[in-house]
Amino acid sequence: MRLTDHMLVTTTYLEQSAPTDLRPATMPDEPGRVVRVGEVSPAFCRFLYAAVGGDWFWLQRLTWTYDEWVAWLSRPGCETWVLWQHGTPAGYIELDAQPGATSTQVEIAYFGLLPRFIGRGLGGRLLTAGIANAWSLRDRWPGLPPVDRVWVHTCTLDGEHALANYTARGMRVYRTSEQDEALPEVSPGPWPGAR
Repeated sequence: MRLTDHMLVTTTYLEQSAPTDLRPATMPDEPGRVVRVGEVSPAFCRFLYAAVGGDWFWLQRLTWTYDEWVAWLSRPGCETWVLWQHGTPAGYIELDAQPGATSTQVEIAYFGLLPRFIGRGLGGRLLTAGIANAWSLRDRWPGLPPVDRVWVHTCTLDGEHALANYTARGMRVYRTSEQDEALPEVSPGPWPGAR
């Protein structure tokens, strides 16, 4: 993969500190169903990662082996939730529990829509469900300490409405940073290797 000169990327970190911080999105005309992936499924989760993140330079996990995917997805409190539209996956949100001694923080590790579903009002619906599921994560993983924080980071490589969607759902900015990053000349797209 040929890299360009370094690009300055701004990363914004956001958080919620209580379930009451969530401001639900208005339901779109066709809200679909948000369903948890109930079994460890590396092939499906890799598909989601590539199909959603291909246009946004999500590169890190493209080189993961099957065993690396299994190890990541098998951790307590790691959940993948998929938005289904007419039997088709439209997007997903991945939750990553980060338990401490007395409380758990939940990171929204990945979130987004497949390209053909962008601009249809589905992102707010999916993010609303994802944040609500982050706050209720302990209900499904009773061995974890209580959740006291949900957080995410987004950057200037992400979709143009990502930051606005996070703040509209009640997430507050707590930090920003800038970093030079070496990137390919073009994103890999949702079909890596097919260009």
